[in-house]
Amino acid sequence: MAACALRRGLLSGVSKYSRKHSHKILSVTDINSGFEVYKPRLQCRACGLLGGVQQKRFMSSRNRPEGKILEPVGVFEAVKQHGKYETGQLFLHSVFGYRGIVLFPWHARLYDRDITPPVSDSKPEPPGAHGSKEVKGKTHTYYQVLIDTRDCPHISQRSQTEAVTFLANHDDSRALYAIPGLDYVSHEDILPYNSTEQVPIQHELFERFLMYNPAKSPPFTPRDTLKAWQEKNHPWLELSDVHRETTENIRVTVIPFYMGMREAQNSHVYWWRYCIRLENLGNEVVQLRERHWRIFSLSGTLETVRGRGVVGREPVLSKEQPAFQYSSHVSLQAPSGHMWGTFRIERTDGSHFDVRIPPFSLESNKDDKAPPAGYTF
Repeated sequence: MAACALRRGLLSGVSKYSRKHSHKILSVTDINSGFEVYKPRLQCRACGLLGGVQQKRFMSSRNRPEGKILEPVGVFEAVKQHGKYETGQLFLHSVFGYRGIVLFPWHARLYDRDITPPVSDSKPEPPGAHGSKEVKGKTHTYYQVLIDTRDCPHISQRSQTEAVTFLANHDDSRALYAIPGLDYVSHEDILPYNSTEQVPIQHELFERFLMYNPAKSPPFTPRDTLKAWQEKNHPWLELSDVHRETTENIRVTVIPFYMGMREAQNSHVYWWRYCIRLENLGNEVVQLRERHWRIFSLSGTLETVRGRGVVGREPVLSKEQPAFQYSSHVSLQAPSGHMWGTFRIERTDGSHFDVRIPPFSLESNKDDKAPPAGYTF
């Protein structure tokens, strides 16, 4: 949850010290309740000084201050400006502040509507979408990661920890099921660190997917179960397109995922999951109040959806907590379609403005022969 403070602390701390200084990540542990409350701070191992920027963290008020002590989590590494992080890389999320580990990368096409592109290599607007600007796509790296379960309670109000969902098998009574603590993270949101612990991340899939190998760097290598799971679930996990647009300092990023097709009442129903992240890039405190969606199906139908908030919440976006991320689902009786819309945002003085949701395609061009495998290995 260190958000911008963590990013500023890391960058300013590294610039102040010479290369012989490395920075230790400290956490706060409540020794009365036995759980760890994560509070990233930077400490120079050479001089023992904490970074000049005081890090912020929302602490539990239920526990006595004298019950909290600082313990090291690991040591920051240099952020990679080029190339990609390998399987087994430990990291802090620069926006949501949780600890995680990289499972494998995805190479997506990022369509950023804030950048004016040339005519070539662009995506046309869907029918009826706002604006007429074509958007150029560029390759961008994302990562499939595991979230440390100790941090999930502290990020649940800002980011869903069960956002990666699958369609259940045909003979399963459940329509959807989720894998808790699985996330997609953009390359620029990775703050890499290393640890001497053999199991530095607490997640039920950590030791099923990774093994400790001190001869490697990073020292966590993929097991055959991870490789098999990735290959079997590739069509349902694959991240291919990312869409981004900013309105009045509120940036909206959308990532759609095709989930598969099911038969219902003698017709085919196609399912997609979409992940949305809202970020306040300015200093003004605002709150999301309403959503307005337009959903176009290849069958020719155009549906309008209006409602209060998103996923039952009306998140506040401030300088201290600038981002909110959630996932939802949509189904069509056609193999493709488009979605676009707006979020109604309220300022502290009661005035409103609409933030555009970038148009995105719903495509089902994946191999649909086998159902998702989920936890099956």
